[in-house]
Amino acid sequence: MEILRSIIDGTGETVSTIFDGLAGILSAGYDPGMLYTAAARWVFIILAAFILLKSIFSLLNSMSPAEVWAYLHIEGARKQNVPITHWENAIGRAGSSDIQIDHMSVSRTHGTLNRNDNGEWSYMDLGSRNGATVNGKKTEPYEPVPVSAGDEIVLGAVKCMLFPVSIEERMNNVQIRKEDTRLLSPWGSFIALTIFQIMTMIQLMVGMGDRYTHSITLAFTGMTVLMWVYFFTLRAMRRRGFEMETIAFFLSTLSLAVMATAIPEKITTQFISIVLGVIVFFIICTYIRDLDRVRKTQIFIYAGAVLLLVFNLAFAVTKYGGSNWIKVGPLSLQPSEIVKIAFVCVGAATMNELFKKMNSLAFTIFSVFCFGCLAVMGDFGTAIIFFVTFLVISFLREGDFTKMIVILGVAFVAGLMVLRFKDHVAARFATWGHIWELADSSGYQQTRMLTAASSGGLVGVGAGEGWFGSSVFAAQTDFVFGLITEEWGLIIAVLSVLAIITMAVFAYRSIWAGRSTFYTIAACAAASIFLFQTILNVLGSCDLIPLTGVTFPFLSAGGSSMISAWGLLAFLKGADTRQDASIAVKNVMKKDDMFTDRINSAAPEERRDPEDEEA
Repeated sequence: MEILRSIIDGTGETVSTIFDGLAGILSAGYDPGMLYTAAARWVFIILAAFILLKSIFSLLNSMSPAEVWAYLHIEGARKQNVPITHWENAIGRAGSSDIQIDHMSVSRTHGTLNRNDNGEWSYMDLGSRNGATVNGKKTEPYEPVPVSAGDEIVLGAVKCMLFPVSIEERMNNVQIRKEDTRLLSPWGSFIALTIFQIMTMIQLMVGMGDRYTHSITLAFTGMTVLMWVYFFTLRAMRRRGFEMETIAFFLSTLSLAVMATAIPEKITTQFISIVLGVIVFFIICTYIRDLDRVRKTQIFIYAGAVLLLVFNLAFAVTKYGGSNWIKVGPLSLQPSEIVKIAFVCVGAATMNELFKKMNSLAFTIFSVFCFGCLAVMGDFGTAIIFFVTFLVISFLREGDFTKMIVILGVAFVAGLMVLRFKDHVAARFATWGHIWELADSSGYQQTRMLTAASSGGLVGVGAGEGWFGSSVFAAQTDFVFGLITEEWGLIIAVLSVLAIITMAVFAYRSIWAGRSTFYTIAACAAASIFLFQTILNVLGSCDLIPLTGVTFPFLSAGGSSMISAWGLLAFLKGADTRQDASIAVKNVMKKDDMFTDRINSAAPEERRDPEDEEA
């Protein structure tokens, strides 16, 4: 009892001392707003670390479940049942084939064996030397042929037969998928983000003073409502994976704070862009769930992207040396940002489409057209992003290093021509590495950005308390990393970069368990855009590489950029095969596998395994 009493007495004295200290500070004339900022800066760090690190670790620790969808029985000197772990499979003699058949009558890449989301399988011959037959009927090159349970597929001189997994194994797959899926509860992150948004409003009131407007309150309140409406909508659809959206909502919240600091009169426009971005994200997630629909409508995506770029060339407004803006009344639109979404969508393809030369030729022609339009516009930064994305997509489609070297060589020559004929691009290269010598001319923005960032330290000076956002041109776009570092601190700025890197790592890891090449190529392409834009924005503004004038995904101000970022995020969600994690992925657990049902409902003598007959 004496110990307990001493603890209580000691606690009481400590609390009393704290209140006495606060009373002394207030009586000494300290501004309550200054006290709030001093305390809130540390709370913001704690909340940001909790929100972002929780999502980052969840994505890094996630496992894309490896599942067996069927078995291919291969006859020969050594009979075998090969498990099929992908929806799209290349069959051939090459070691790189998903299903390798070591027989001289089989071509290196003989054909493909694919499954759709209804559980139906098909075989497509790739113009193999010895051809293929299904139930004795010769297949035509590049024409998919349906394969039913027990059908005989002959590749060259090798007989094969497709068998489904048993009901027990299918249920075991479901159980494994559940066990491999690790989804953290999103409640804590969303509640913490809501607190972050409310505290940010208060901080902006304190920091901005008379510059604070009611539109800032409405924008942040609307952001909170939008976030929770999205959350409950997806919960109603039985989806539980929110890590990527949490990161996007957090960065979008910072984007509103950036706009409030730099251009408060346009914060409503920025909030509307975020709403439109979430809607576009939702639409694309729904759209890519059906790959047959994507394949049939890609021609319209090509046409729409071409029309956007042609319209841009015809009616562009020249800004900052580039003609990549269109004025629509009081609004400005950057078509190239929207075309990024189309570029990824038409660049990705299912395995059957990858082997069709016309498909690759169409994408290459479209890419060259995009590069040409961007060159005419003078948009050097966006052209680099498109080029890097083209390299990523081309390599994933073909895996040809020699072709990549040739493309890089041509690009190098094109880059030299750009430096020769585009004065504003050459000027940026001339400034690179000499910003302090040119601090009052071409290095003005970067030197001021570095000065402001250094004054922010680890925790920042507080939202609305900095000078950089309202004093330097493009602080909210090209130099947003400096604004964030000044007002929010280096810790939050670095966490924002790590969040983008994490999404790129997640996309890379999705390759090994992707159900379709479309999803894996699209995810890696979208991630490459996010990652490369972030590199160009951060390192360029810090003078570590030449300044290119591109935005930081989700973080920079700009309606077109925000809509594009949310649209590209949908392709990353399409690669997330964890159970109930993504709206962009159909839940195959809740849908009967038609192929399995058909074989299991057949008569016993019709569904015997060939090895059982041998026994």
